[in-house]
Order: sequence, then structure tokens, then C-alpha cells
Amino acid sequence: MAELKDKLRADLSAAMKQRDTVVTGVLRMALAAVGKEEVAGKQARELTDEEVQRVLNKEAKKRDEAAEAFRGAGRAEQADAEVGEAEILRGYLPQPLGDDELAQLVRDAVAEIEGELGERPGMKQMGQVMKAANAKVAGRAEGGRVAALVKAQLAG
Repeated sequence: MAELKDKLRADLSAAMKQRDTVVTGVLRMALAAVGKEEVAGKQARELTDEEVQRVLNKEAKKRDEAAEAFRGAGRAEQADAEVGEAEILRGYLPQPLGDDELAQLVRDAVAEIEGELGERPGMKQMGQVMKAANAKVAGRAEGGRVAALVKAQLAG
């Protein structure tokens, strides 16, 4: 049973009692997205906390993109509302990795693959290094950041 999903439900209940319409709306949307993910595929299943975090991260990114679009259209008030919703969602996610921490995890992943291969990995082994790095990062950094650091490590 996903503890994060239970926390979302409990917080939704509390927000409803406090008549906080913004938080209530955001948490309802988040729980709906989690529920949709649970029934996606051939068989319904209960999501793990990591999978719930992935769903929340995806929803937060959607809010960021919407805020950017609203700003581009000159609708600052709606953009601010989207940013606020994204921040509420990020409150349920683990703290993102800093640049130094992420670089160290990538170096560790390269060293791990180097130990398996017996030689320094090159660009051909980028997939292996990415798999190892993503396992270490565990969703606390965007894939693009991880990929850029892996490329830099393998090239340099």
C-alpha cells in the first residue's frame, strides 16, 4: 500500500475541512491522476510510492509548462496559479538533487560500469551507465540533467 497515496487522501480531507479550495482542487487532481495510472494497462494495480511520485512529478511538470504558456500569452494571474499548484505537488516529492550530488552519483555509476566492463566505458555504453545512474538518482533529478552529465563523463 502506497503511504504517499494515503497521505494525499488525508491531506485532501484536511483541506476540505479547512475549505482550502486551491489545495483541495490540486489534491483531487493528483489523486485522479494516480487512480488513472492504477487502471492503465491490462490489469488494475496498486501503485508504489515511487510510482506515485512519478505521477506527481509529471503533473507538476504539466503545471510548469502551462504556467510558461500563460506567461507567453500575457496571462500572469493564471500563470501564478499554475506555479502555485506545481509547488503544492512538489511538497509531496523528495528534495531534488543538487548539481554536486548529482555529479557524484553519475561518477559512481560510471565507476560501477567500469568495474563490470574492466575498462572505462565509452559512448557505446551510455545506456548501461544511464540505467545505473537513474537507479541511483531514483527520480530526484530530471532525465535530461542526468543524460547531460553522463555524456560529459563519458566524453571527457
